[in-house]
Amino acid sequence: MKLTKEVEQKFAKLGINSFSELSLIIPHSYEDLRLKDKLIPHATQLIDATVESVYKSANSIQITFFVHNFSHTIQGVLFRPKPYMIHQFKVGDRDYYYGNIECKMGHCSMSMPKKVSNIGTITPKYKSALRNDAMGRFIKANLTYQNLRDEGLKDEVIDEVLKLHFPKEIQKGLCEKTLNALKYVELYSFMKQLSKKRKYFKTHSCTCQDYKSWAKTLPFILTDEQIKTIEDIKTDLSKDVAAKRMIVGDVGSGKTMVILASAFMNMASRSILMAPTTILANQLFEEAQKYLPHAKVVLVTNKTKKQPLDEFDFIIGTHALLYRQLPHATLVMVDEQHRFGTQQRNMLEKLVSSGDKKPHYLQFSATPIPRTLAMIETAHIDVSLITSTPFQKNIQSKVIHKEDFKDLLGHIKQEITKNNQVLLVYPLVEQSEVLEYQSIDEARGYWEKNFDNVYVTHGKDKAKEEVLVDFRDKGDVLIATTVVEVGISLPRLSTVVIVGAERLGLSTLHQLRGRVSRTGLQGYCYLYTNQNSSKRLEEFVNTSSGFDIANMDLKYRKSGDLLKGTLQSGNQFKFVDMAEDESIVKSVKRDLHLDSKSSFK
Repeated sequence: MKLTKEVEQKFAKLGINSFSELSLIIPHSYEDLRLKDKLIPHATQLIDATVESVYKSANSIQITFFVHNFSHTIQGVLFRPKPYMIHQFKVGDRDYYYGNIECKMGHCSMSMPKKVSNIGTITPKYKSALRNDAMGRFIKANLTYQNLRDEGLKDEVIDEVLKLHFPKEIQKGLCEKTLNALKYVELYSFMKQLSKKRKYFKTHSCTCQDYKSWAKTLPFILTDEQIKTIEDIKTDLSKDVAAKRMIVGDVGSGKTMVILASAFMNMASRSILMAPTTILANQLFEEAQKYLPHAKVVLVTNKTKKQPLDEFDFIIGTHALLYRQLPHATLVMVDEQHRFGTQQRNMLEKLVSSGDKKPHYLQFSATPIPRTLAMIETAHIDVSLITSTPFQKNIQSKVIHKEDFKDLLGHIKQEITKNNQVLLVYPLVEQSEVLEYQSIDEARGYWEKNFDNVYVTHGKDKAKEEVLVDFRDKGDVLIATTVVEVGISLPRLSTVVIVGAERLGLSTLHQLRGRVSRTGLQGYCYLYTNQNSSKRLEEFVNTSSGFDIANMDLKYRKSGDLLKGTLQSGNQFKFVDMAEDESIVKSVKRDLHLDSKSSFK
């Protein structure tokens, strides 16, 4: 739809792009300029009145009105009046006035009365970047049935939304039907813009070998969800359009095997995988050597020697890949994609693109996202969810307090005698006067004095990766900040203690809990808090699914901004509740025909 220059300018001023978005700037109140024959105290009202007297003092003007529509005398008061205001009130004049009426002990007054002319109407009041009168005129001229229909909105939704801007009656609050219409428009507008951001490119290769023969060589059986995700990727790799897919799997859901299956299916050509840390890259490299014995695999980090990479089928590395001469590749994968900036991810893709052709692109994340968010994401990227794990984790979770410390110590000693490891997560590295919990610096002395093989690391520790490797092989107790949230696999780790747990988001707590019981050990997660009770933490310890926890997190902390990619928390939606409105998202997806572009329904 071609917009006039005036409409474009007004849209820019309002920070919107469409008539659908204009309809979402709903009135904050209404002026009801219909004449009533009954006085309504504590409400704004129209009166048909004759001015009987006017008295001007230093800071106010007081007017006595005789009100004809309910035969009553009331006192009008203008506080700190502007000079022009007194000219609106002349003794003997009969006119229409509008203001808020208050009644006390039979005496009625109207504060800030103003003369009005558009009698018999309900006039919406807007809070926006435009002046209220300009906004009113703009809405009247442009928020039409046809303009909204041209943008693809359904008739019943348009009817409901237009009632707010052109009301025949004033409704108190939003009824469910109207609120659902606003949610629909908000999601429709948002997902439509999101889908426009998706660009389709030709790919270098659409050859893909079947993974089933490879899967039979594995010493375990892939889960149904792993197979479904691999099938999604197989379909992607067989197309002549460059794939763009996000694979989201809970901690321990077996994303590594999906990565290896993707590299195997693409074996006729070359695959590149970028991981956020040397430890993770190293682990993936070792797994690839183990499960892809016929592939030529190489590891690229800041510490590996520079060598030509042309002879390798599968190149696995850290961000060091971005500073190497990379050979032509038809599949690019990024693990823990949220740990890299958008710029870094795009850079890797560009390094192996040629002309207008792009490689297939898969991004993996171990941070479960709410199902509703995953469905919205499908407007601009294909999404696969892996919600189950290859084996059932057995982790006991418990909220503990100061009085439980003695029992905790006993548990830690017992686990160490079983050759298991313990992780203690502290909120800060150094002492803080604001925080009522010990820091790593304050706590480490106690643990080092009472236990052997204690290792310490944190985010600013340049040697953290070496510390984690040493701990994995030789340690009993690891003291750290949330730096260990994602990364190294610690097969002997059975217990995690999170100090000041109420300070962390539920998804972060889940990631930390996911560090334990990676190989089927009996696991324990203790949430240490000084709070007497926390409904949020109690809900967490009774929930094991990362996707359920992501939904809980939404309820406690609103979701970030997908379209602009800036906010991590805070809510970009005015009306939509991401934790509750999955059915409306489904409806919008269907109406925008986004289901056909995605395997996630």
